[in-house]
Amino acid sequence: LAAAAQSLRGVEQETIALFERNTPSVVFIDTFVEQRDALSSNILELPAGTGSGFVWDRSGHIVTNYHVIRNAAEASVTLLDPKTGVKTSRRASLRGVDPDKDIAVLTAALRPVSVGTSNGLKVGATVFAVGNPFGLDHTLTQGIISGLGREMRSPTGRPITNVIQTDAAINPGNSGGPLLDSLGKLVGMNTAIYSPSGASSGVGFAIPIDTLALSVASLIKTGTVLRPIMGVSFLEAAQAKALGIDKGVLVLAAPADGPAAAAGMRGTSRSTDGNLQLGDVIMEIDGRTVSTEADMFKALDARKPGESVKVVVARG
Repeated sequence: LAAAAQSLRGVEQETIALFERNTPSVVFIDTFVEQRDALSSNILELPAGTGSGFVWDRSGHIVTNYHVIRNAAEASVTLLDPKTGVKTSRRASLRGVDPDKDIAVLTAALRPVSVGTSNGLKVGATVFAVGNPFGLDHTLTQGIISGLGREMRSPTGRPITNVIQTDAAINPGNSGGPLLDSLGKLVGMNTAIYSPSGASSGVGFAIPIDTLALSVASLIKTGTVLRPIMGVSFLEAAQAKALGIDKGVLVLAAPADGPAAAAGMRGTSRSTDGNLQLGDVIMEIDGRTVSTEADMFKALDARKPGESVKVVVARG
């Protein structure tokens, strides 16, 4: 029993050290919107929301979720010194956003987190989430990796793949905060929970660091992320089924100045007598079966802008 207690104290000390080591790199984000006062006509800053983020590098780039800062006019970041309890707030400026992966980069002069890798993660491994749930700044929760290779939708509808599932408690306000391994290395960014009530249900999701790193590097360098597009608008799978299309992606429009139109792809239209003429249905891209729009985006994400793809369509 004495040995077990000694071991437990050792584990606890490691957890405390992990928290104290990483807390200076985790920020509490307040966002604000601007509104004109009806009486004075002055521009007022009103609170819009809260979230979490972490310092990426020594240049002060802060990584968070795009949905945390979306529509905000201003943002401030607050840090906590775990040893003194002193909080410091600073204004942050926006460097760039990648809505397709739900990632945003801000800038402020802060201390960076220690970056690891998501390659080689195992289900059952211990992880820690640091964030600001319900506005309670710099909260630490512990859990395990519950699953790997999950998929979730970004704010634009484009799929985010290889998502990490964890049972570490994640609640509103945790979005944008770091998911750390037992060595205190960053392995993901806490992004979403599966919960009808909106509170933690033991099913949380984090964007893996290897996905994050690609977008963040581009955002820091250029302020944007370029991804290939086909140049079509399409009908989502649930709506397409109502038209009798169970597989493939129905093209609604292929703008004349886009790559799809140049390749001869046809959009949906109405005939002179008012009947609906369905457009092409994308069935394959580069030999990959396309059953839904998620399949289409996955195939495109394997390519770079400017490259050509082979597309198989069904034409009525």
